[in-house]
Amino acid sequence: MKKVLTIAGSDCSGGAGIQADLKAMSEFKCYGMSVITALTAQNTTGVFAVENCSVDFVSKQLDAVFSDIFPDAVKIGMVSSEAIIDEISSFLGKNNVKNLVLDPVMVSTSGSRLLEENAIKSLKEKLIPLATLITPNIYEAEILASMEINDEKDVYLAIDKIKDYYEGSILIKGGHIKDNCNDYLYIDGKVEVFPGKMIDNPNTHGTGCTLSSAIASNLALGNSISDSVGISKDYITRAIAYGLDLGNGRGPLNHHLR
Repeated sequence: MKKVLTIAGSDCSGGAGIQADLKAMSEFKCYGMSVITALTAQNTTGVFAVENCSVDFVSKQLDAVFSDIFPDAVKIGMVSSEAIIDEISSFLGKNNVKNLVLDPVMVSTSGSRLLEENAIKSLKEKLIPLATLITPNIYEAEILASMEINDEKDVYLAIDKIKDYYEGSILIKGGHIKDNCNDYLYIDGKVEVFPGKMIDNPNTHGTGCTLSSAIASNLALGNSISDSVGISKDYITRAIAYGLDLGNGRGPLNHHLR
């Protein structure tokens, strides 16, 4: 069985964070593990409290996992402070991690900024360079490229700007461009477009977490980056289209489709 580690925050309502990650990993028959960076009190209506784990505790979790069950792939989600980013990047750099998928959780689906400026700088300079693939949404791609993205042409310009300082693959996720749910994968000097249609379902809580975890699982299984993205996009599309309706706000997906 392939082993996949998620390094992310916890969502007590189960729709996003490590809970969504572990569900997605299980759907692809991988053995999921977690290093928790923050605890959140949240549900479908919002986030009510966040308690960051100490850097020392994050370090001890990493040591515990890597010294016993070395992962075949790693997904990184919410890294809540500059100090935690520095610790994770230092640890992963020393341990020669492969198949590293980084979901740069800097901006929420609603567009709210989640990381301070100094933490974003550390993310760009220390953690992103270690990644095999980064999976920013449009808002996050705007920060990484230092520009506004309003249409497909802007997506290509953003990719050009990001690849100036990052040598890995880039997946800019659709859904925030009007009438366009395409995903754009930059790999080996080319952009591959994964078409998508808008699904009439407001319940999309945890889509980014789920997609990046599915991609990491597929990389662990030996699939190429392009195939991993295609398989995972199909999975996430069906998970949204199922129409699960839980909670009073932006509800979660149906992770259990395979």
